[in-house]
Amino acid sequence: MVTTLEIMKKAKKAAPEMAVLSEESKNQALLAMAEMLTESSEEILKANSADVSEAGDSISPVMIDRLKLDEKRIADMAEGIRQVAELPDPVGRIIRSHSLPNGLVVNKMSVSLGVIAIIYESRPNVTSDAAALAIKSGNACILRGGKEAFRTADAIVQALRKGLKKTGLNEDLVQLIQDTTRESAKELMNGVGYIDLLIPRGGKGLIQSCVDNAKVPCIQTGTGICHIYVDEYADLEKAVKIVENAKTSRPSVCNAAEVCLIHKKVADRFMNMMKSQLVEKRKSENLTPVQFRTDEFDTEFLDYVMAVKTVDSVSEAIEHIAAHSTGHSEAIITENAENADLFVKMVDSAAVYVNASTRFTDGGEFGLGCEMGISTQKLHARGPMGLEELTSYKYVIMGNGQIR
Repeated sequence: MVTTLEIMKKAKKAAPEMAVLSEESKNQALLAMAEMLTESSEEILKANSADVSEAGDSISPVMIDRLKLDEKRIADMAEGIRQVAELPDPVGRIIRSHSLPNGLVVNKMSVSLGVIAIIYESRPNVTSDAAALAIKSGNACILRGGKEAFRTADAIVQALRKGLKKTGLNEDLVQLIQDTTRESAKELMNGVGYIDLLIPRGGKGLIQSCVDNAKVPCIQTGTGICHIYVDEYADLEKAVKIVENAKTSRPSVCNAAEVCLIHKKVADRFMNMMKSQLVEKRKSENLTPVQFRTDEFDTEFLDYVMAVKTVDSVSEAIEHIAAHSTGHSEAIITENAENADLFVKMVDSAAVYVNASTRFTDGGEFGLGCEMGISTQKLHARGPMGLEELTSYKYVIMGNGQIR
C-alpha cells in the first residue's frame, strides 16, 4: 500500500507542472477524464455495489442514498466535469494593474494554490468534482474519502487518472489516500510543506477535528443548520412549497433546511399546512413523513426531521439565527420589502435567500460548474467554493532598471 507521505510527496512533485499548462491542455485533460469515467461505469458500479452491500444497516437510508450510484449519477458526474472544462481559466488573470510614478507596473495576478487535500465522507460525486476543479484551477489534489465508500472512490480515481494519462499529464495530479484509518487524516492535517490547503467536507465531527488540529491552512465547510423564517407577510402557499423542497428534496445534504421559524400571527395556519403537505400527503404517497421537533435547534438532522419555533417578529427570528446558525444558508419568506431588507442585512451567513429554497446553495446551481465544498467561514473563501476560490495571487512587477 502506498503510504500517505508518499502520496503527499508525489503530489508536491507533480503540482509545478500545472503552472505552465495552457487552458486548452487542461480542458483536454478534463474531457478525457469525463470520457474515462463513463467508459469505466461497469467497474465503478461494481465497486459501489460492494460498498453499499457492506454498509448494510450500519448507516441510515438517506446516507445510503448519498453513497449509491447508478448509470445516471455517473453520467451526471461526467457532465459536471465537462461543465468545468467550459468555464474560464481562473489562473494567470491580471486581477488589477497600476503604474507607479517611477515607471514600475504592478500587476496582481491569479495563481494556483499548489496541492489541495480534501477529506470527505460517503458522497462519490465529491471525488470527481474535486478532481475536476483542482485540475482546472491548476492544482494537484489528494482525495481522502470515507472507508464506507473506499472501493467506489478508488474506481472513480482510477478512471480519472486514465484520463490524465491519455492526455500526457502526470497521473499523480489526482491521488486517493489508501489508508482509511484516522491516522491518514492526521497526516494530511500535519502535512506542512506538502499541503497548501486542506478542505474537510462532511459531518460536524470531521470538520471540527480538522479545524482544531490542522497545522496546514484549513477551510471550515459544510455543517448546515439552515433556517427558513416564515414572516407574518409571507405568501403561505409559496412558503409551504419552499419548506417542502428545502427539507424533503434531499434531506441528507448540508443545504437542506433543519429549522423553520414561524411568525406567531400565521403559526397555527402554517403548521396545519405543513402537517398536511409534509406529513399526511407524504404518507398517502408512501413517502417518508417529516417529524417536527420544538426543542432541538442545534442539530443537523440530515433526515426527515425539522425543528419548529414560533417567533414574535423578524428581529426575534434574526436573533435566533444568530444564536444557532452555522453560517451556511438562511431564508426569509415574505412579501414585505422592509422585512426582507432587514433580514438580508442582519443575517450573517454565507448565503441569504428571499423567497427561495436553501437547496440552491451549491456550486452547480450558482453557475460555478461544481464545488469543492461550501465554506462557512469568511477567509479566504465563503459559500460554494468554485474555481476562483481555489486560487491565490501574487504580484508581478514589470520594470526597466528601476532601483530604490
